[in-house]
Amino acid sequence: MSEQYDVIILGSGPGGYVGAIRCSQLGLKTAIVERENLGGICLNWGCIPTKALLRSAEVLHNMKHAAAYGLAADNIRADLEAVVKRSRGVAKQLNQGVTHLMRKNKITVHMGTGVLKGAGKLEVTGDKGTETLTAKHIIVATGARARDLPFAPADGKRVWTYRHAMVPQELPSKLLVIGSGAIGIEFASFYNDMGSEVTVVEMMDRIVPVEDADVSAFLEKALVKQGMTIMTGAGVEKLDVTASGVKAAIKGKDGKVVTSDFSHVIVAVGIVPNTENIGLEALGVKAERGIIAIDDYGRTNVKGVWAIGDVTPGPWLAHKASHEGVIAAESIAKELGNKDVHPHAMDRRNIPGCTYCHPQVASVGLTEAKAKEAGHEVKAGTFPFIGNGKAIALGEPEGFIKTVFDAKTGELLGAHMVGAEVTELIQGYVVGKTLETTEAELMATVFPHPTLSEMMHESVLAAYGRALHI
Repeated sequence: MSEQYDVIILGSGPGGYVGAIRCSQLGLKTAIVERENLGGICLNWGCIPTKALLRSAEVLHNMKHAAAYGLAADNIRADLEAVVKRSRGVAKQLNQGVTHLMRKNKITVHMGTGVLKGAGKLEVTGDKGTETLTAKHIIVATGARARDLPFAPADGKRVWTYRHAMVPQELPSKLLVIGSGAIGIEFASFYNDMGSEVTVVEMMDRIVPVEDADVSAFLEKALVKQGMTIMTGAGVEKLDVTASGVKAAIKGKDGKVVTSDFSHVIVAVGIVPNTENIGLEALGVKAERGIIAIDDYGRTNVKGVWAIGDVTPGPWLAHKASHEGVIAAESIAKELGNKDVHPHAMDRRNIPGCTYCHPQVASVGLTEAKAKEAGHEVKAGTFPFIGNGKAIALGEPEGFIKTVFDAKTGELLGAHMVGAEVTELIQGYVVGKTLETTEAELMATVFPHPTLSEMMHESVLAAYGRALHI
């Protein structure tokens, strides 16, 4: 016997479970299929537990620098086991929260591995055997996994992916991080604050290469000041793994290969979409290197099959997946006759990116270089943290905020930040971009004092030669 639904969602990460909730809100009979943990990688092994780890590292960092605030804190140490336990507890709490949300929204959960078996059919194999579910629409939200190095697959002992790095049995004495995207830099920051000697190797000519060049340069300088070794334009040629450590052959930008010893290695060189062996090929769903082709509403080329999140073109971010889940749900509801819902297309230009290292990095839209490449005549303004009273009072005077405008129209093209709490500030510019604001509206906005957000105002003013406090 098959069970009939309006929508089945394969995968319960931040795209899948949010999409399921929106489907239910729109009156659609909805099921979700999950093979491991409700909440997916983000909630259980990614975004949330890493932020718990980073918070512990931040508190440790502040305690070690208590004297700068007129405080005394002696014999400061980290209890790695307790730090990890707290992180796992946070993940468990939120996993239980998603379970509650599924019940509250009357979404049926099928635990098991799902495979598409034809139009509107999904076969689920779990502990209770195999069952077939049917639905008018199926959303693929199976996410992604860490990419391995072909010459040194992760073993969980000496060579780690992000998943291993979240539950370490011991603190690395000397850590090599391969890759300086958000995942690599966040773990580099965490372990550096925890006391590991950290080296970061990045094949591009700068770290966090998707960010504005000024942000990359500032962050590298800050991390080196904290004690990290940063190698850009470099690559790992070979890893020799033993029971006691890893010997890495690293080719520098000068072309010379240097061999160094490390206790552990974190591989953060990208992700692989989980799209194999789920029946996409048999249905004729178009994909390239595992990435499913979709329109701006999540539709694939096969009627009734949708895709969201990390199985679709980037950026591969949890909040992008959640938004895609809502868009797909509303689009499905409209196709099923709901005239009161008006889905909007995804606009990738307005998706913010956040990196929770120390200092934090956040951005939205075009970098200054990309704006010029796109043919814009640009006005760019930068305002430093050192010019902001709240930043100085917090003891966080390092960083800056940069805004990029079209000189002819005043359109906000991009915003780029590095410094304390910028991951919370960036949403102001995201709202501005979504509302298609210009410099005039931002200049006329009243920002509260004393706050870090005042720097957002000053950055806009700086782009037009009107900064007040520097």
